[in-house]
Amino acid sequence: MASNNWRKTNRTVQILNAAEEGKYGVIAAIAYNLEQILGLVRAAEQAKSPLIVQFFPWAITFSDGLLVRTAADAARRASVPISIHLDHAQEEALIKRAADELPFDSIMVDMSHYEMAENLEKTAKWVAYCHERQVATEAEPGRIEGGEDGVMDTAGLEASKTTPKEVDDFIATGVESLAPAFGNVHGEYGPQGPQLDFERLADISAQASGRVRLVLHGTNGFAPDLMRKCIAAGVSKINVNRLVLDDYYLHLRANVPHLSHTTLLEEGVDKVVAQTVEWMEICGSAAKA
Repeated sequence: MASNNWRKTNRTVQILNAAEEGKYGVIAAIAYNLEQILGLVRAAEQAKSPLIVQFFPWAITFSDGLLVRTAADAARRASVPISIHLDHAQEEALIKRAADELPFDSIMVDMSHYEMAENLEKTAKWVAYCHERQVATEAEPGRIEGGEDGVMDTAGLEASKTTPKEVDDFIATGVESLAPAFGNVHGEYGPQGPQLDFERLADISAQASGRVRLVLHGTNGFAPDLMRKCIAAGVSKINVNRLVLDDYYLHLRANVPHLSHTTLLEEGVDKVVAQTVEWMEICGSAAKA
């Protein structure tokens, strides 16, 4: 059994503790390929910002862990604090592999597709497993609606907003971070846009303060002011996907017929850098590293 001292040197824990103390948000961005890894890391260095590079389980199975190892190498060489996180790990065999074999600083043990009692039981089991390997953990109390790339479709499962009891129950599992459900959704919001329950978030934040960090899931399409409001309400880890990748994909779609492959890649990286730096400034993490 590892002693609890490992948290003092765990990169995700260090990054999020500093963010909570400094009242800013840290971008935790999904990467799908090498250009995006490069762009995210360069953005962090340019903005002098901490960063969390995230992968869906797909990246492990697709590349046999190569993308994860590449990102970890880039993080080690970076001049600013960068950690590597596995988002929405739902299959137990994959959590085991990620904790045993791959250079993750933290893993989201996502058992939200089970009913609450089983969710808690399995979360506690895998939190303990990760901690023995000095890997920090995140969990989802309640159930955030919707689905994302490479994440199990939870269609048919009722979304449920996080309750005070769930916050305490999940903190008892030993997790370092909680991703509350307060009207946020995975994937795309409807025509009305995000309908967030800030009163609930304020209660959760007060309850979690000093015990666990809070994570914001479901930020596609967020306006800067809404993001700032969430950070002011107490979230430290800001999960993003399209917010920092939209310009990259627009660039690819527009220029594949016109540019050489190398130019296409280089300019694609620049698009990721520019969009990520912009959101680091919005979230208040720029110049904090």
